[in-house]
Amino acid sequence: MNQRAYHRVLTIAGSDSGGGAGIQADLKTIAAHGCYGASVITALTAQNTLGVTGIHAVPVDFVAAQMDAVLGDIGADAVKIGMLFSPELIRTVAQGLIRHGVKTVVLDPVMVAQSGDKLLQDEAIEALKSELIPLATLITPNLPEASVLLGREIATREAAFKALTQLAALGCANVLVKGGHLESGDSDDILYLGPEGRIVTLPGVRIPTRNNHGTGCTLSSAIASNLARGEDVETAVRHAKEYISGAIRAGAAYVIGRGHGPVHHFYRFFE
Repeated sequence: MNQRAYHRVLTIAGSDSGGGAGIQADLKTIAAHGCYGASVITALTAQNTLGVTGIHAVPVDFVAAQMDAVLGDIGADAVKIGMLFSPELIRTVAQGLIRHGVKTVVLDPVMVAQSGDKLLQDEAIEALKSELIPLATLITPNLPEASVLLGREIATREAAFKALTQLAALGCANVLVKGGHLESGDSDDILYLGPEGRIVTLPGVRIPTRNNHGTGCTLSSAIASNLARGEDVETAVRHAKEYISGAIRAGAAYVIGRGHGPVHHFYRFFE
C-alpha cells in the first residue's frame, strides 16, 4: 500500500484557555481543512469570553526547543504565527525559522485581544518589523494593527488602500488588510500581491453577532492550511475568506459564555 503524506501546518502562538482563539482555534481550523496541525506554544493566557486576566510567557529557550522538536522531525509545509508578546520571543522564532529553512509563513501580528486587552509589549513592535515580517510570505493585520505598524491611524477604506504598499515595504511582499474594524458598511478585506503589484478586494458581508472571538487566528490558520495544500496566495486567501465567513455565520446561532464567543470551526461538517 502506498504511504500518504499529510499537509503539515505548524502554529506558533499563545494558548487561549477559553478555546476560542490562539493555539486552540488554530488547531481546530487546521483540522477542519484536512491538514495535520502541530503547535509551538509561546504564552499561556488565563482567558474566557469576557477577557484576558493573566499572561504567562513561555521561556524563550523552551519555545526554541518546541520549534526544533517539531521542525526537526515532523516538518511543516506552512507555518502560522500569532501571539509573540516580547522582542526576545520574536527573535527566537525568527532564528528558528531561519535555522530550519521554513519558506511559507503566514504572520498574524496579534497586538490586542477582541476584549481590548494588550497582547504585545511596546518594545516588541520594532523587533516584529525588523526581524519577523521580512521572513513572512503574507502578513494579515487588521486596521488597528496596521495603524501600529505604520505609526498612524488607519480607519477607512481609503487609508487602508494607501497603507498597502507601505506595509509591504516592511519586508513582506504580500499583505492582507482585514476590514472587520471598519466603522461602517461591510467588512471587506484588501489583498496586496506584491510580486504582481496587484490589489484584490475581497467582499465580506458584516454578520451581526457577538461571537467574533478568534476570527483573526482562524483566518490566518485557514490561509496557512490552504498554502500547505498547494494553493497560491490569492486562492488561499479567497478560500480562507469563504471559510471564516461561514464560520462566523454558523457561530452566530450559538450562545457560550457571557462575552465574545467563538466562531464555529467545524460548521462544514455539522451544526
